[in-house]
Amino acid sequence: MGSRAVLQHRSLKYRTRKKSFPWAILLLPVVLWFGVRTARMYFEQPDAILVLGGSPDREKFTAKFAHKHPNLPIWVSSGSPREYSEWVFSEAGIDLHRVNLDYQAVDTVTNFTTIVDRLHQQGVRSVYLITSDYHMRRAQVIGEIILGSRGIQVKPVSIPSNQTEEPVSKAIRDGGRAILWITTGHTGASFAPQDEKP
Repeated sequence: MGSRAVLQHRSLKYRTRKKSFPWAILLLPVVLWFGVRTARMYFEQPDAILVLGGSPDREKFTAKFAHKHPNLPIWVSSGSPREYSEWVFSEAGIDLHRVNLDYQAVDTVTNFTTIVDRLHQQGVRSVYLITSDYHMRRAQVIGEIILGSRGIQVKPVSIPSNQTEEPVSKAIRDGGRAILWITTGHTGASFAPQDEKP
């Protein structure tokens, strides 16, 4: 290879490297953000337990789970009827002063929109999110967006079930609704089927 060809090769290599360099700078903050967020989720203990209604098994599971975290408040969003829910926690030996029962939500998106500001006002920075395994993907997407908009991290705790995982399309649809809520204050409930449970 002649000296001219060597110079052209080096010049081409330099230009290629130069073009890719700005992308590395732009990606660095994203990589760092994900790294810090992952480390924070791993090392930081949540400040509260949030269980989504939709099945009595979720409250039963949460009552047992709460024994391992005796200082955390428990939030139940549109769960079982009050009398039954209080009975489940009482039978498990959980002080009802720890249990916050909220019945404003009508679906999975509103499970989060109806309580996010109260969690934020109480200084909650991270929650254990409890729901059934088949429902977790959608719940986590919505939670990451809505709770994340107030700086609240989500640590998922799935309850095993025999049900098939929900289709990705539901997570995408409700993720869009969560973004709509953040930008407009509307939940887009008309986009969800009326008979769909959380």
